[in-house]
Amino acid sequence: MDLSRYSIKQLEQLKRDIEKEVARKQHEEKKEALREAKRVAQKYGFALDDLVGGAPKAKKRTGKAPAKFCHPDDPSKTWSGRGRKPQWIKEWEQAGGDLEKLRVV
Repeated sequence: MDLSRYSIKQLEQLKRDIEKEVARKQHEEKKEALREAKRVAQKYGFALDDLVGGAPKAKKRTGKAPAKFCHPDDPSKTWSGRGRKPQWIKEWEQAGGDLEKLRVV
């Protein structure tokens, strides 16, 4: 194909058209490959997701956060410092108490 007879504008349009067609063909080939992969997986009794990972794995729970603050009179009342402040912390602060005095060492 002799491109020397085309203007820059025509060549740029041709380039855009070629890029668009390449992208379209790649998309079609991906769809066809996916259909074929699903067909083969099904032939052996599997879903494609079973073979290639599928949905992301659930996050592992880390458990309860350790207590950072403890009630001065009732050691069963603790707070990790995460989330909303419990009522006993709010009451302590309203009474002028320093939160640092409740910190677990």
